[in-house]
Amino acid sequence: MLISPAYAQDAAGMLGSATQFLPLILIFGVFYFLLIRPQQQRQKEMKAMLSALKRGDRVVTGGGILATVQKVKDGSNEIEVELAPNLKVTVLRETITTVIKPTAANDAKA
Repeated sequence: MLISPAYAQDAAGMLGSATQFLPLILIFGVFYFLLIRPQQQRQKEMKAMLSALKRGDRVVTGGGILATVQKVKDGSNEIEVELAPNLKVTVLRETITTVIKPTAANDAKA
């Protein structure tokens, strides 16, 4: 009493198609955790940084220009920055890439 070849082939075919999709699912999982998720977190941090801009912050624009925020217009994505004394320019909020955090001087040396 042997199993007919038709039934044996059908069982192997079901397992074969499942094992073909398993590597694709694993690759997608790796891409999600190594590429997609960190990029989403960076975008979220950038959005929070841009919404928290205030007067006096030192910023770097997309063109690499260092400036100081002078006026933040609520409800608008325009920000007035000062590039040099008495030289004010209006830039879009999205063009700001970095907010420079002041570092404390470490004058005391052991």
